[in-house]
Parts: sequence; C-alpha cells; structure tokens
Amino acid sequence: MSGEDVTTWFVYLVRCADGSFYTGVTTDLPRRLRQHNGEIAGGAGYTRGRRPVCLVWSEACVDRSHAQRREYVVRRSPRSTKLRLEANHG
Repeated sequence: MSGEDVTTWFVYLVRCADGSFYTGVTTDLPRRLRQHNGEIAGGAGYTRGRRPVCLVWSEACVDRSHAQRREYVVRRSPRSTKLRLEANHG
C-alpha cells in the first residue's frame, strides 16, 4: 500500500419526515443513513426528532476538505436549490 488516502467522501442531502432538509458529509452513506434513522448509534440531533429521513441527493468528493466546502454551499443554499437537487438526483 502506498500510504495514500483513497477514502471517498460524500456530501449528502436527506429529507426529513417534516419536509425539512439536512446536509452532511460521510465516507459511508448507508451507515450514516442508518444512524440518522436510529437503526444504529450516531446520527445528528437535528434528524433525531424528524425521522424517518431518506437520502435525496449525494455527491462524491475527492477529499474531506472538498466535501466540507461543498456541504457548506449546499447547506446555505435556498430551499428551491435543494428541491432542484432532489428532483435531478437519480
């Protein structure tokens, strides 16, 4: 092994049961979604009271820094942009 970090980071958007959105970053989307839905320990406090959540958009990033910068942009985006991401995903 060359010692290079080959971990793929993702920025993601979930829709909560109340219709709100939550944006985050992770290296393991299925695990993180299970955490947000309370199936395993972890998850954000924001989603805890808004379950179930479903993944509506994600984007692979080259590293954690890029994922966090992209998360910031998505998080600060208006709801209309998030709805557009959701509609165009898949």
